[in-house]
Amino acid sequence: MKINEQIKCVDFPCQDIDENSYILPFRDIDTENTRIVMITEAPPNEKADYFYAGGNPFYLQTTLQAFKDAGANVASMQDILDLGVYITTAIKCGKTQYAVSPDTMKHCSKLLEKEIALFPSVKVFMLMGDVAIKMMNAIWKKQTGKKVIPAGSTYKIRGQAYYLEDKRVFPSYTPAGKNFLIEKSKRRMVAEDIREAVKLI
Repeated sequence: MKINEQIKCVDFPCQDIDENSYILPFRDIDTENTRIVMITEAPPNEKADYFYAGGNPFYLQTTLQAFKDAGANVASMQDILDLGVYITTAIKCGKTQYAVSPDTMKHCSKLLEKEIALFPSVKVFMLMGDVAIKMMNAIWKKQTGKKVIPAGSTYKIRGQAYYLEDKRVFPSYTPAGKNFLIEKSKRRMVAEDIREAVKLI
């Protein structure tokens, strides 16, 4: 299944995004056998750096490093997909500012909710960064009446086990982008979370 053929933004109502960088995963995905859905914050402003782009895109470079840090033998996006891991972004356009507005998160959560519904066999959600945590919490509160991840700094809450029914939910940090290579403590925590998530499947 090609996700970008199933989910589309048609009106681009958000004010703090770069519409030219709008993108969803365009690789053929085995949604039935995906066990982990990893949600990062936003796509890069340059589509050539996107996870699923050809060549050696930057977002994939740092994400592969995160999986290698976790002990996974991966060298391509296909290797990650073959592990049963699907990677997407919470918002679907690149950012124009550091922060993402509540309105943008609200608009884009409609797409994200439809997207995750395409994965019937998921066992683990990895929420990589505050935007992913906030948006998925809003989706789950709408669906179930309660949030899954409590408020608080990620490094303080990530050591506990959270569940949505029988699905494990990890609050973590984004493995995509320049900061991942700089912030060694976050890099270590991302590797720990990926290692634990992969064990569960």
